[in-house]
Amino acid sequence: MSVYLSLLTDFLFGDPKGFPHPVVYLGKLIAFYEKLFYGEKHQFLRGALFTAAVLLSVTLFLAALLLLASLWQPLWIVVSVYFMYTSLAWRSLKKETGYVVEALKNDDLPAARKFVSYVVGRDTEELTKEEILKANIETVAENTVDGVLAPLFYMLIGYFLGFPVIFVWLYKAINTLDSMVGYRDDRYRRFGAFAAKLDDAVNFIPARLGALAMLVAGVLPGLNFRNGWKIFKRDRFAHLSPNSAQSESVVAGLLGLQLGGAHVYHGETVEKPTIGDALKEPELGDYAKSLWVLDGSVVLFILIFTVFYLWQQFHGGGIL
Repeated sequence: MSVYLSLLTDFLFGDPKGFPHPVVYLGKLIAFYEKLFYGEKHQFLRGALFTAAVLLSVTLFLAALLLLASLWQPLWIVVSVYFMYTSLAWRSLKKETGYVVEALKNDDLPAARKFVSYVVGRDTEELTKEEILKANIETVAENTVDGVLAPLFYMLIGYFLGFPVIFVWLYKAINTLDSMVGYRDDRYRRFGAFAAKLDDAVNFIPARLGALAMLVAGVLPGLNFRNGWKIFKRDRFAHLSPNSAQSESVVAGLLGLQLGGAHVYHGETVEKPTIGDALKEPELGDYAKSLWVLDGSVVLFILIFTVFYLWQQFHGGGIL
């Protein structure tokens, strides 16, 4: 029941303003350990030990908290649902990208540029309406996996092994480590390399399963499945990351858009491969279709999980 409750809670409430979120404290933990481990010599080894320290701390904290909560079953359920629900970004992804679209509907480009700057890393001050919309759709496409399907994947794997909270938050810790130290600049190129490679590894399977689920979900609103499959096969590696283009290529193909390409970061133009073919110009309706793909892929993951769950129950498994 806790898995379903977690999804329902996230779907209904998301992350209310001012709500204490574990990622905030996880970020503080990572910053604390970075100060302890960072140094000019043996940076790769230091980075590996730093990553291990963060993951061990997360594991021990959650194990101790769940053990304490298990003394009273209702408390254990509340704690489990809280940590599982806050690992997902289903509603918040739609909420944050929705602000961008509402500004575009009102032809308020300054507001749209401001809101899209909250969900992308590129410079947004000079983006056109079409570029803002494509950036928003790219955010939905990438974070359908990173923010929803991948955490859900590890939550479900953890459920069958008996540790859904720990599994999903180990994934979140690795993902957060990559977002904080997984850069190719002078400071983090070596120190953050272990965390970045580990993030690539743990996202390898979810990115591909998620992309396939998104492709199937594209059938529901009658999107271009044939083109989605074509672009997925052709462009799924058109990114510096081995995983990011998996989902972006599916959405680009389903919608008939060209995503990716050159973007400006901190005043400098960075050339990136394009993903998809520009069969049409982006429209506001394309954003709604990308949300269909998001929701449909989540439902598909849950249906598959439910089949395995019922099979486990039939063969004498435990309770959800």
